[in-house]
Amino acid sequence: MAVQIKESPRGLNLKVIFGMKLKQFREHAGLSLTGFAARTGLSVSYLTEIEHGKKYPKAEKIARMADALEKNYDDLVSLKLDEELSPLAGFLASPVLHNFPYHLFGISPTQVVELMTRQPAEASALVNALIGIAEQYNIGVEHLFRSALRSYQELHENYFPEIEHAVDQFVQSHGIESGTTVKLSSLRELVEREFSYQLDESRLSAHPALRHFRSVLAPRGRQSSLLLINPGLSDWQKKFILAREIGYRVLGLEARAMTSAPERVDSFEQVLNDFKASYFAGALLVNRERAVADMKGFFGAKKFQPEKFRSFLDRYEVTPEIFLYRLTELLPQYFGFKLHFLRFNHEGDSFRLVKHLNMSQILIPSGTSLDEHYCRRWLAIKIIQDLERMHRSRKKPVEPIVLGQVSQFIDSDSRFLCIALARHLAISPGVTSSVSLGFRFDQNVENTIRFAKDPELARTEINGTCERCRLVNCDERVAPPRIIERQNARLEIERELSSLNSLSNPPS
Repeated sequence: MAVQIKESPRGLNLKVIFGMKLKQFREHAGLSLTGFAARTGLSVSYLTEIEHGKKYPKAEKIARMADALEKNYDDLVSLKLDEELSPLAGFLASPVLHNFPYHLFGISPTQVVELMTRQPAEASALVNALIGIAEQYNIGVEHLFRSALRSYQELHENYFPEIEHAVDQFVQSHGIESGTTVKLSSLRELVEREFSYQLDESRLSAHPALRHFRSVLAPRGRQSSLLLINPGLSDWQKKFILAREIGYRVLGLEARAMTSAPERVDSFEQVLNDFKASYFAGALLVNRERAVADMKGFFGAKKFQPEKFRSFLDRYEVTPEIFLYRLTELLPQYFGFKLHFLRFNHEGDSFRLVKHLNMSQILIPSGTSLDEHYCRRWLAIKIIQDLERMHRSRKKPVEPIVLGQVSQFIDSDSRFLCIALARHLAISPGVTSSVSLGFRFDQNVENTIRFAKDPELARTEINGTCERCRLVNCDERVAPPRIIERQNARLEIERELSSLNSLSNPPS
């Protein structure tokens, strides 16, 4: 079955499709490049560039190629691909090719296409397989964009000096005293007076379908915007929303989400801009020098002090997620720590990993496997269970609660010092949320974080998921170790087959 696609606005598809079809027709005709060049009177190097999608020949040369291949002119120039190459059609027209940030990783879309044109049939089969995997795990283009962003963050240890500098300049130019806590009233005045925002904290509650959003932006021309803020938010959450809007304006970011949790992602530029604005907001609310000094003091204590750690939230007037995520930006840069960040939400029987960043160089669960159960010994999950247990027993702890733990992976030497906070979400009834940092143990951590050796810190063996865990006597297990059992069964089969082979081939 033939598949037809539209020419890309980047002018890439036309050349690529022509090159792939030319190579396919040439090989079907049993012609080498040298033989084809001799028949057409064109050079081998020129034909190679055409087949790799780098050049599109003039009409007279296309006619010579068609004659040499005994094909109609229209067969060569048509944008139709046969069934063998049809999976490439969707890829060539998709946002994955044209919007994916290849430049962040030192390559270009043209180079990707060139690789595919060298072996188009095999590339088509690969694309078909990847499409099947994406459908099985419900992976959309937005997941690829967010994965690319995480890789970019991890590549730079989540520290971006240009945004830090932009925040420093903004603070200085607006007379904000460095190292002080930025107040909600100051942010409100800035967005209204300087950036012509109209703020509305009542209208969202009148729209049931929008009540789960923290904010919704309704642009009113180039000069003003209506920002709808969820009235159920705390003042600390409102501070972040306003600081992020300032970030969009100061950094000149145009492609952006209009809701706090975007319902759709149109481009990687949007994902990147949303990240930059959020980074700006975190840096504005949690001053760099002040936070580094605070953490030096905290790490210098011999005992883990959960109340001290929670007091930082009051000091900066930010939520647990904002504070811990800001630490992922500062601690690798200023302390050299290898760490990861996890945010889990719990509702009903489901633990969902909603945000993660891994700069520890150790593989941790990422949430892509939909039918596995996270290890309940992870502090990020355990702290949620502890908080919910307190509420069931009618205890009302001060939220968020804070816990520390040393986690040892069962099947490796990797250890992490973990700090987690958990609370109930204000605008999501029935949802408990946790955020955690995991510091990978090395000499630097042991020398810098004195309470890492605190004997009163809980020490727990952990694994990735129940399905992959060999631990037999585990009270926290919620699913059988089916993947481990399958692997063991496969090893046993291989051992038995090996023994049979040795019997059929006795030593001489």
